[in-house]
Amino acid sequence: MSAVPTTPSRSSAAAAARAELLASSPHYTTTKRHSLYGTEDRVIIDAGSRVWKVGFSGEGRPRDVFAVKRTASGLRGTSGPRDSVDEVERERLMELEMQECLRRVFFNSLLADPKSRKVIIIEQPLLPLAVKDMFARILFHNLEVPSVSFMPSHLLALLAVGRVTGMVLDCGHTESTVLPVYSSRPMFSNIRTSPLAGSRLTAHLRALLSLFASYRPPPTIIRAAAQPSPATRVPEEILTEALVEEVKTKCLFVGTPFDPTASEADDAMDVDQPSSASTGTPSESGRSSRLSMSEAQAPSSTASGSRASGSGLGSTSSSHNVAESHLRSMAELYKKHSNATDVHMKVVPPPAHAAAAGSFNNARGTLIIPGWIRERAAEVLFEGGDIDERSVAEMILDSLLKVPVDLRKTLASSILLVGGTAMLPGFIQRVHAEIVKTLESPPNPTESFPSLRRDGQSTPTPSASGVNTPPDAITPTATRFQRHQVNVPSPRRTYDPYASLRSITPHVAILNNPSIANMTGYASPEALANAGKAPAFAPVLLPWVGGSLAGAMKLTSEEVVRERWDEAYERDQDAQRQELEDLAINTMAIDPEPVTASPMKSPRKSQARYRAPLAQP
Repeated sequence: MSAVPTTPSRSSAAAAARAELLASSPHYTTTKRHSLYGTEDRVIIDAGSRVWKVGFSGEGRPRDVFAVKRTASGLRGTSGPRDSVDEVERERLMELEMQECLRRVFFNSLLADPKSRKVIIIEQPLLPLAVKDMFARILFHNLEVPSVSFMPSHLLALLAVGRVTGMVLDCGHTESTVLPVYSSRPMFSNIRTSPLAGSRLTAHLRALLSLFASYRPPPTIIRAAAQPSPATRVPEEILTEALVEEVKTKCLFVGTPFDPTASEADDAMDVDQPSSASTGTPSESGRSSRLSMSEAQAPSSTASGSRASGSGLGSTSSSHNVAESHLRSMAELYKKHSNATDVHMKVVPPPAHAAAAGSFNNARGTLIIPGWIRERAAEVLFEGGDIDERSVAEMILDSLLKVPVDLRKTLASSILLVGGTAMLPGFIQRVHAEIVKTLESPPNPTESFPSLRRDGQSTPTPSASGVNTPPDAITPTATRFQRHQVNVPSPRRTYDPYASLRSITPHVAILNNPSIANMTGYASPEALANAGKAPAFAPVLLPWVGGSLAGAMKLTSEEVVRERWDEAYERDQDAQRQELEDLAINTMAIDPEPVTASPMKSPRKSQARYRAPLAQP
């Protein structure tokens, strides 16, 4: 009888190696170390100022993206002492809304049990401690998560593109932040912020739409469809927050840098010059444009409220007129040099127009957005010159000035742009162009006083008639007087803040720049090797993708477990109770006399002390 053939078995060493490989690879879903839907996956929460992105670690995209309310978006301002009852109520309201958002994350978006999920919070560098304490208090006390980790968004964005060193610009909704990172260590001392961000762009876009856009109401009868209604000025009821956000996300793009002086020369001075109130240096133009946004979007109630005070009304109306005249002069300039097409968008009409139109054409009006607004509305983000409101390019250069000299070239060649505002088409290319333009065009030095040359003669000096006086016309007495006078005014030189950075201009490169064709002429090999080499993730998703990668690789920061939090919370509560007891003891020591009760509060004692007079016989 022949032997039955048997299946060859693997050696024990090969089986052990295979088991170790399965246990160490995150791509297999049957291991205990990592599971796509197991409890080992951490919950990644990118709590932005307007949009939250949530999901599990190890995944390439978030499970859910949702917008938060305006009150919850004001969390960035929750810092400092709470001095008034209104501040306490506002913080309490924000805590309730944050609790609602976090419960939505676990029970609606992820459908996960929070008691078995570790959480990673992606935080902004300047997030107040009160907000972090609010996050931890809700997650530990209300949802009972096992641990919470806080990680900076700029570091995670670099991790998502495979870098540990770079300069990260986060242009979000409330503010723009620049933070250099070197060897996975954020350099918080060199951080720079600016309010020029998405909210400022939204306010500026609202002002431009209210002044220069047009609105066509819906037709009232069927035969009026052949003859469109005449266009009118946009009513204020139409420009809701949702509509302005939709216009910003669907219609806007960022144009190339605009040079008014070159355009005026090309047009042979055909462009109408702005009025004296709106002319000036680029920085003054930028400040006037930023002023126009707040003036143009001021509600009518403010104007009616200031009508009671005569002087206040005059100053408000004059500043509003100056801002509006500046916007109109800039509009005339942009119209002549813009090739963008107009956009017709269907919008919900005001109640009066909707009632007149009835059910015809679904009662939809038409908002006509000029092409130059689509192209030049984002210019407000690149207007610099103000020390409190730096442009996005100036923030990057200011941060480079603060880092050590030997790190400037490395950081300048590894710039990364993230955030929702960075998703505007053409924004990344414009930032690179603004940086190069600022470094390549030094300020022109001006001389306000005549200066002496080495041969003792004076330079040509403009006379009162506007004609330069030749050096030969200067008498020897005047020359001798200028040579021997004590206080000779020196020539006025313009301050150049970025003089030390001009040598790194060829090394400037943006990692997620989608267009690098215009860099081949002047860029260094290092810049060409880095530009555009980042993975094709959306700029707004880079911090979340980095958090997902860090959670899958167990690279999170120090975890705060629930047991340690409970102990620290109890110690904090005991310290507060002890402080209140000490305060009560000190108050009693200052005023040792007992406080006697009034007759109204203790009627028995008052009746015992009070006796009615006896009746006289």
